[in-house]
Amino acid sequence: MSAALFLVLLLSAGQHGGQGSLGCWSSCQRHVQDQALRARLCQLCVTTGRADAWVLELGRIRGLPAQEGLRSALTDPDWRVRWAVLRAQAKARGHTEPRTLADWVAEAPARDEVLACITAARAAASTGKSTASYLKEAGAKGGTAAARVWARRDAIREALEVEVYSEQAVLRGEALSHLATFLGRPPARVLLESMARRPEAGDVAAASALLSVAEKKGSSVGRMLLAEAKPPDQALINRLFAVYSADLEKLQKGLASLDVTERRATVQSLWRYGPLAQRELERALVDSEAQVRRLAAKGLAEAEGLSLMEAARRKIWDDGASLDTRCTWMDVVATEKTCEPFLLEVAHDTDFLADTRGEAAARLADCDGDATRRFQLLAPLLKDQQAAVRAGAVRALVLPRSPELDAAVAAALEDSMPEVVAAALGVVGRQRQVARVESVVTLLGSPHAEVREGAARALEWIGRPQHVKHLAQTLQQDSVASVRVAAAETLAVLGGPFAASALSQAAAKDPDSHVQHVARRGLARLGFRPP
Repeated sequence: MSAALFLVLLLSAGQHGGQGSLGCWSSCQRHVQDQALRARLCQLCVTTGRADAWVLELGRIRGLPAQEGLRSALTDPDWRVRWAVLRAQAKARGHTEPRTLADWVAEAPARDEVLACITAARAAASTGKSTASYLKEAGAKGGTAAARVWARRDAIREALEVEVYSEQAVLRGEALSHLATFLGRPPARVLLESMARRPEAGDVAAASALLSVAEKKGSSVGRMLLAEAKPPDQALINRLFAVYSADLEKLQKGLASLDVTERRATVQSLWRYGPLAQRELERALVDSEAQVRRLAAKGLAEAEGLSLMEAARRKIWDDGASLDTRCTWMDVVATEKTCEPFLLEVAHDTDFLADTRGEAAARLADCDGDATRRFQLLAPLLKDQQAAVRAGAVRALVLPRSPELDAAVAAALEDSMPEVVAAALGVVGRQRQVARVESVVTLLGSPHAEVREGAARALEWIGRPQHVKHLAQTLQQDSVASVRVAAAETLAVLGGPFAASALSQAAAKDPDSHVQHVARRGLARLGFRPP
């Protein structure tokens, strides 16, 4: 073997399950004695990375060397290699795989009995069936073979447990899954019984095995353990929790990463721990990035065995839930296909406070749906007695312009409550309703800060050079910092010498540090050096 080829095999060892490319190469070299066949077959270990690749190809070749190689491979320590031989034989003979397996197990001499029985147990488990079920249609010898396998269940259990605690992490999960399927018992129960017979030094391997099974099943170790937990298991479960707690502590660093891709990957890793990672998932539920929040919500739902919508309903309708918590879950719901009826239900539920209903109405803007129908659904909410609900409904008017919509916006601008007017100003800006610009400028003098801020932000979209002086006056004289910030940001967009002058004064003299920062940033955007 060349040095380069050995390096390739070494780097790929352990991949694709089983022994990987290096194990495949070793088994091929061990069982194929003919040099020409070796050169032809063993390279498949590199190109496929599968332990059984060369066996299946060997089964297609006629002649004594090929037959001798297959007979030798039937004693290989890797069950995949043995199973590949039987599959190749089944294809050559025109038999089913269960029948070929049953014939071999039933006829195997005593020295090969355990090896044959382990192969049968794992081959059946790989299809999700017990050995008896798999061999049920295996022909005349199916029953005999199944009974022989079950009679050696202690030896099979021992062999598979060795792999559960293997130094090769890639072997552990599959071995535990196969053992649980063979015994007809939950993986968590099988693992706990195994741990009771072994020292704590093997707990990391045991925890790794269950984590792998949970991931493959789309479940979590937390749920699997809770389903099996009994008082006598407490000490064993605490041992597993200690391992998982160390894992979770390491993952917490990923939640604080500035890289959103890393945060997403971290949240997906947390899914595998389920209820054990509740604290970490709740932390991710308030992440600044919507996709991270959605992944966290799905993880929390799965931890409780619920769908995302079921979990959201439980969280939102919880009497003790805060508005922030409800808003977070409504944000998540708004990304789902069935969000419209769900959010409408919240918006119309008078058992909720008006702020919750209004936030639900506002999030209808993020739901997919027909625009005409959406306006009809919002119409009753636009006339609700509670101002917060009306404001939320106005915020959801992110719809194509129409006479009905324009009339609704006009009515909202005349509403007696400032939050409704502010919401209407947001629509005016987003839809660039230039015809309303003078009304917006007038609202810069509103007695309500949220209206003045909304007016300043709307002018970013519909303002003209002649409106700069009004914004400059707001920046210089308004008593509320958030309004001055909005005015500064809009001035940076409109530009011009008067805008630059107002921003320069704010950068140097405004009593609020954030306003100063925004003003300096605006000056830089306009090409001026901040003071």
